[in-house]
Amino acid sequence: MMQRQTWLSGLALFCASLALAIGCSQAPNPSAVTPDSDTTANSAPKIVLGYSSWPGWWPWAIAETEGLFAKNGLNVELKWFDSYIASMEALAAGQLDGNCQTLNDTISFAADAVNGEVAVLVNDNSNGNDKIVATAEINSIKDLKGKKVAVEEGVVDDFLLALALEKNGMSRDDVQIVGMDTGDAAAAFVAGQVDAVGAFPPFWAIALTREGSKELVSSADFPGAIPDLLVVTQALIDSNPDLVQGLVNTWFDILAFMEANPEQAEAIMVQRANVAPEDFDQFKAGTKLFSIEDNLKAFSDGTTMEHMPFAAEKMADFMIEVGFIPERPPLDPILDDTFVQAYAKTLKNPAPTATDNATPQS
Repeated sequence: MMQRQTWLSGLALFCASLALAIGCSQAPNPSAVTPDSDTTANSAPKIVLGYSSWPGWWPWAIAETEGLFAKNGLNVELKWFDSYIASMEALAAGQLDGNCQTLNDTISFAADAVNGEVAVLVNDNSNGNDKIVATAEINSIKDLKGKKVAVEEGVVDDFLLALALEKNGMSRDDVQIVGMDTGDAAAAFVAGQVDAVGAFPPFWAIALTREGSKELVSSADFPGAIPDLLVVTQALIDSNPDLVQGLVNTWFDILAFMEANPEQAEAIMVQRANVAPEDFDQFKAGTKLFSIEDNLKAFSDGTTMEHMPFAAEKMADFMIEVGFIPERPPLDPILDDTFVQAYAKTLKNPAPTATDNATPQS
């Protein structure tokens, strides 16, 4: 499984194909961290947070560069992984306190994670960055019947294909699934060996270099189908819930910084991602960063993919169906909205300012 590795290392793979834990439970206090306190941050327990190359996770570099972790009383070691899979393996093995990963991958790894895995924040949803690309003569999902479709089985773009087929009254049995890593799948499509491919960046862009090829469907057609998350260990939640709250608060500080300083924020992310500015713009367009309102909706119960409890059930059933996981793990423990709810309450009941506390002059 290759899923969401860096654009550059992924591109190199395409070319070759074509020619941590802590352990007493308490409720988080969203106001427990003291803003602008470097001393507090330096004395706080260190959190090792993994992330890798995906547009919705690049913003964490802003927190490191602009001191937003320290502002929230955190001592964070932000650990970059060239391999997305390596980051997930490190979290599952207890080598990280948190990691950025998709919902479906969290479901896959949670059962065997030594310190547990809990999604506490939605960073973004793929909003077009995952696509099904097909040849010139295929004009609709229904036209895929009997055709060869290359996908990385059991992961996000296979799931996107399954949703598109289901929407059109079809199933994976109606097409010929050709399972391979996403880079190999794009190579096979360009080489004319398959009729369609499911891919994430940069591979859908490569697939579209085949003459006459076109996008049939993308994650923009299925809101909520591919949520990208901040996942922390249950051990960290149990021992230091205020630190988890600090991480969640930091995310929303990042979004505020991006809104107030768009050019500076983009420069930081472009440097971290090591992509050209024009490529950054393309990838950014296919990513919807999640506000607090988006998070509250995503964690709530519902009957569409925009609600993660529903999406998790559907994803787990899909992964069992394709043999990616043997059985459904307990899903309730991997979704915890405590921290986004706590942050939302601070917005409704802002902390009093010095002026608010001042004694009126007579």
